[in-house]
Amino acid sequence: MSENHYNNAQKHSYSETTHSIAERFRGYLPVVIDVETGGFNCATDALLEIAATTISMDVKGFLFPKHTNFFRVEPFEDANIETAALEFTGIKLDHPLRMAVSEETALTDIFHDVRKALKTNGCNRAILVGHNSSFDLGFLNAAVARLDMKHNPFHPFSSFDTATLAGLAYGQTVLAKACQAAGIDFDGREAHSALYDTEKTAELFCEIVNRWKQMGG
Repeated sequence: MSENHYNNAQKHSYSETTHSIAERFRGYLPVVIDVETGGFNCATDALLEIAATTISMDVKGFLFPKHTNFFRVEPFEDANIETAALEFTGIKLDHPLRMAVSEETALTDIFHDVRKALKTNGCNRAILVGHNSSFDLGFLNAAVARLDMKHNPFHPFSSFDTATLAGLAYGQTVLAKACQAAGIDFDGREAHSALYDTEKTAELFCEIVNRWKQMGG
């Protein structure tokens, strides 16, 4: 889907799309999540960044990324952080401009926006979209459990995995290669930031679903 189509679609208000996306996904609202972490174990390793992009639908039934929230996150008490993970992501925990917030602040703000989007779009619950989504969902659920947060708007175990969807649609499972195959610009120098990866995953998810729609699905 072209950049112009996204820009034009973004001009439509939520009021024009109410219930359409709910009907498309059986009452669920797709919300793209990406996390950057201190390792692979969601129970012990730190959540260091999280971003969330809500998805909306234009009057013709095509999806587009709506709004993104991004937070750098303070590691929870006694969290494990692998040196290799920091080297991979390029995150510098002591950077003076990092301006990290607590897990509670990050999730509270994200959940507030997600609940608002649920209400506006007539959806019952959010469903996480991620590239290798089980990883992101695991860290999200672990943070929710640590904070004992009530009324998590996300489905606790179901998700849409763009790695799987891209493998089907384009024969590519790596985010960068899948985006390139879909005609989406991807800058490898920006990768492994939760903000950048979330926004690119959102574009990829919309492109795949919209392509399916254009084929009559």
